[in-house]
Amino acid sequence: MSESVDIKLSAARTRLILDKPFLGALVLRLPMLEANPSWCKTTATDAKTFYFNHDYINDLSLEQTQFVLAHEALHCALSHFARRQHRVKHRWDLACDFAINPILVKDGLHPTPDALYLSTFDDMTAEEIYPLLDDLENKQTEDQHIYDDNDDNDDNDDEQDSSESQTGSGQSQQTPEGEGHGQEAELDKNKGGGASQPPPLSGEEKEQLSIQWRQRMAGAAQQAMQAGKMSGALARMVDHLLQPQLPWRMMLARYMTAIARDDYNYSRPSRREGSAILPSMRSSQVNITIAIDTSGSISSSEVEEFMAEVDAIKGQVRARITLLACDQALDSDGPWEYETWDSFEMPKKFSGGGGTNFNPVFDWVDQEQRQSDLLVYFTDAEGAFPKIEPSYSTIWLVKGKAKVPWGQRIQLN
Repeated sequence: MSESVDIKLSAARTRLILDKPFLGALVLRLPMLEANPSWCKTTATDAKTFYFNHDYINDLSLEQTQFVLAHEALHCALSHFARRQHRVKHRWDLACDFAINPILVKDGLHPTPDALYLSTFDDMTAEEIYPLLDDLENKQTEDQHIYDDNDDNDDNDDEQDSSESQTGSGQSQQTPEGEGHGQEAELDKNKGGGASQPPPLSGEEKEQLSIQWRQRMAGAAQQAMQAGKMSGALARMVDHLLQPQLPWRMMLARYMTAIARDDYNYSRPSRREGSAILPSMRSSQVNITIAIDTSGSISSSEVEEFMAEVDAIKGQVRARITLLACDQALDSDGPWEYETWDSFEMPKKFSGGGGTNFNPVFDWVDQEQRQSDLLVYFTDAEGAFPKIEPSYSTIWLVKGKAKVPWGQRIQLN
């Protein structure tokens, strides 16, 4: 790399270490390597190395160079390379960029002109942002995420094949881990200089790197907090990411099972059973109220997925289900009731599409004097809440980032 770009990258990294030690410590874990411009137009990472286009970095200011270094490091620290699962690659890449950039902007870094940023996505994970990108799929990421394969139907397949033919076999340059080793990698002089594009990570590599980056993130956070240079937003993000993460289905099943837990009974047995009082297992039916937000923010496919999950759990815990639908008012066709032996099928049609008010559901339970062991509300949590928490347990399955004033909140997406 030329001396001016080399100095700019080194200065940007040093300033991050001094001013923002958490991000700086993560950036130090990525060796910097100039890439062949035929495949790398801006910057890229394979979760092992920071690749960059010489001309792109040369045109950035020092502050913007800090931003792109921290951006690639956070992709790695947040294990975006291991979290895509079934999702479409391009849409997932967009969601990851929209998740990272608000964090960096809030921490005082200066984004590049091509950075994807919407304040709407503040404090949201890539999984939460992904289903909200229907109108943004024509956007392009500011960097390249080369740790992953393209989808079979991805429009970039031809570009990938073309770039591999231009850059050779696509084998990665073996770069020892540690600071500065990436600069020692051999350049492909026959292709105009710069490293060729590495192959995507294998499943085993993703698993190993995910563990490594979690450990690095924990160590970097501890050092930054000891130095008193860890922002509250970053501290909360790290704390959340280092907690054991459970899918919403597992968390819902855990709460429903806990409420329906069988217990021992020590009542006196009949005379035929003898005189000894021994513990016996007794099971009772659980009454669960399910409320669906029909204000227009929840899609029919999401409702179907949710109801299928509840149906599976219902059979395990012997639950009697009462279903309500509500936007500003209760659906006049409801309620729908399902005994433990009934299949939990969705009604053919819900009315709704207006504003959101949660009070009618709780008022109905009170007025009908229903014995409810649990109320599960499927919503985006953007509406009017009851001022007083009910006596029964409430679980909010929330799509989006809105908070709830009481009850147990489970993040849906």
